This record gives sequence, structure tokens and C-alpha cells, in this order.
Amino acid sequence: MAKLQMKPLFCILFIVIILQHSRPTKSQEVEDESEFSYSENNERGPSRWGEIHEEWGACSNGTMQSPIDMFNQRVQIVSHLGKLKRSYKPANAALKNRGHDMMLRFDGEAGAIEINGTEYALQQCHWHSPSEHTINGRRFDLEAHLVHKSADGKISVIGIMYKIGRPDPFLLSLEEHLTAITDTTEAERAVGVMNPRGIKFGSRKYYRYIGSLTVPPCTENVVWSFVQKVRTVTREQVRLLRVPVHDDSDANARPLQPINERWIQLFRPDDKEN
Repeated sequence: MAKLQMKPLFCILFIVIILQHSRPTKSQEVEDESEFSYSENNERGPSRWGEIHEEWGACSNGTMQSPIDMFNQRVQIVSHLGKLKRSYKPANAALKNRGHDMMLRFDGEAGAIEINGTEYALQQCHWHSPSEHTINGRRFDLEAHLVHKSADGKISVIGIMYKIGRPDPFLLSLEEHLTAITDTTEAERAVGVMNPRGIKFGSRKYYRYIGSLTVPPCTENVVWSFVQKVRTVTREQVRLLRVPVHDDSDANARPLQPINERWIQLFRPDDKEN
């Protein structure tokens, strides 16, 4: 990927977007996803999400929506962002069926990440198949979202892409629980203590942009950090994340949204960085 030079206008724009993020993001993802659909043929499909509830209006009229395609022409390679500082720790967790996805909710203090001096506590992790974001137009088999929230309500999400290949170790640790609820309609199952450090990144390189939640209410000013390395997962693991949900969708990925005037930064550490 060739290193691109940003024009001064776009440098100013990116700074403005970052400053906008200084306002707290108050709306979290909906806990019950039964009110909307991922099928465009449905009257509650993605293009109509913003019409279902007034507070979901950003899904239709937002200008910084997610997911997006992270394509080369919009990527600026930088070394000043710094590595993602994780202080994750084991905590009690539960698998929750939200209607279109399985969410792993951390009920205890599971640690945090630090971004630009702000600490964001890890709240939950969930998965989309196929991937919602794309890289240079390529869509992958699975996408994980690690959702974090700061003390003043700001939201930050770490995204990880997966392609079909070797098993993912963290999902292996959940397979017994996912299998146990496949043929039930229970909404929640305690899974005991889970260590979020088991969700491997595999690389210090990541994309950074300002976007939104990818499910209603589609709240904007969310700081996205997308691990550049694409990890692997088996087809069975992808299936196990989808079959317990019992929805009518073959996928739970929101369509790509307009990037508008946004730029994406790709953090690559300096060779001298430890």
C-alpha cells in the first residue's frame, strides 16, 4: 500500500471529526434486535431502520455511518496514533441472544483500552457474518466487535476480521455453550469467567476512523480501531454463532455506508518502536 499524502483541507477535517467525538455518545446498541431486519426486502430492513423509531433517525440521515469500505485511496499511513493499550482481565460473562446475534456480555470489570488518554471499559463482544466492513472491496467470513464505553459515555469499538481456516481459540472456548443453546429459545446463558485477552489481535497495525454503531440507534462519533491482520475461523464456528439465534436472516451484516468526506488512518509502528 503506497503512502498517501493528505491535503491540508482533509487534515483539518479529520481534526474536526476528532473534536466532535469529544462530545459524549449516549446511545448504546439496542439489547433487543427483534424490531429490525437485515433483509432489504423487509419493511424493517436496513434502509428503513431510521423510520422505525425517532431515536433511530441517524440510521437514515447520519453522515458518519458504519460500516465502510477501507480502501487504499482513503487511507493515510501514520505512526503517531500509538499501539492499542489493553488492560483486559478475566470476568464473569454471559451469552445473550439479542435476536440477530449472540453477544458475550461481561458482567464484571473486564478491563479497558486506552485511546488518546481516554479509558474505555470493555462491555461486550458480538459477531457479524459475513463481515460488515470490507478492505479494498473484499468482504470476509466473520467480523467481531469489542464494544467499549468511557466513564462519560463515549463509545469505542475494536473490530477484527476472520476468513475460513484454522479454528479460533477463543471461539473454541465458547463452542460447548453455543452448542448447548442451539435448540433452545433461551435468551441468556451464564458461561462463567472468561478472559477477553483470549480474543487475539495478532498485529499492532490497525485502521482508525470515526463512524457509528452498525445496529440501531446507529449512534455516531464512535471511535473505530480495526485490526489490520485477518485472522481465521472455521465454518462450523461461524455456523455456531448464527444457529442459536433462530432468526430468518442468512446474514447479520449491515450494508456498506457512504464514506462521505472521511479519511481512514492506518497505524504502522516505527521500526524503532518496541
